[in-house]
Amino acid sequence: MATFVDVDDVADSRLQDYVGLREASLRRTVEIEQGLFIAEGDKVILRAAEAGFQARSFMITPRWVPGLKGVLDSSDATCYIVSEALAEAVTGFHVHRGALACFHRKTTWTCEQVIDGAQRLVVAEDIVDHTNVGAIIRSTAGLGWDGMLLAPRAADPLYRRSIKTSMGAVFSLPWARLDSWADGLDDLHRRGFTVIALSPREDALPLADLAQSLKREPRPIALLAGTEGAGLSEHWLGQADIVTRIPMSADVDSLNVAAATAIACYALGPAAVTSSLTS
Repeated sequence: MATFVDVDDVADSRLQDYVGLREASLRRTVEIEQGLFIAEGDKVILRAAEAGFQARSFMITPRWVPGLKGVLDSSDATCYIVSEALAEAVTGFHVHRGALACFHRKTTWTCEQVIDGAQRLVVAEDIVDHTNVGAIIRSTAGLGWDGMLLAPRAADPLYRRSIKTSMGAVFSLPWARLDSWADGLDDLHRRGFTVIALSPREDALPLADLAQSLKREPRPIALLAGTEGAGLSEHWLGQADIVTRIPMSADVDSLNVAAATAIACYALGPAAVTSSLTS
């Protein structure tokens, strides 16, 4: 059972794991170097615990303790009980759901494990916004895809905002980081995947046309999504078997990468193929 400790001093060193959670560059350094991550909210904390991550500590306001009783009863970590005002002062933002936990990181999946046996994978190039990474993970999992691979420079899926936006899907969806950007797609080609690049290029195949083609001839596919500003690099575009686009209107060039990936996952996902084959 967790040990409960009341804390009323914002400068208490025991809360160091939770200081400055909005300072992304600082937190990336601290959390990755120390092998930690922060989970926010009762549902996300529960999902992290269910996925087998070990808690280092909890920082919770009193009214959220009952909802986390099961997690706290099965943990030997310290649970710091704080006021809402103190939680905000320590973290630098309003902790809306009043519960934070610090967990130890662990290597859950390798690239080989993610690819092995998969039929649908999303591959993120240099997507640097944590919210976008979390949203893509949530869409990938929710729309029935098998996993996700990330280029070396992509944002950390275990950063607090990524985890929160994914609603804890980051703990259940198989994902791994590629060792190399330059030849990171080679293994997908060797494994027989059709590599599909998502791009607003005018010469790209409309997504609806591609979806129809895949319904007639199902195959393992890897969907490439590029960075927020420039999109996919020419290097990765050049390695794609097919380039596809979402046709746009009203002089809008393209959608946010997370929205575009969600649409593509729906259009090219297993549910769409099954619907076609059984109709």
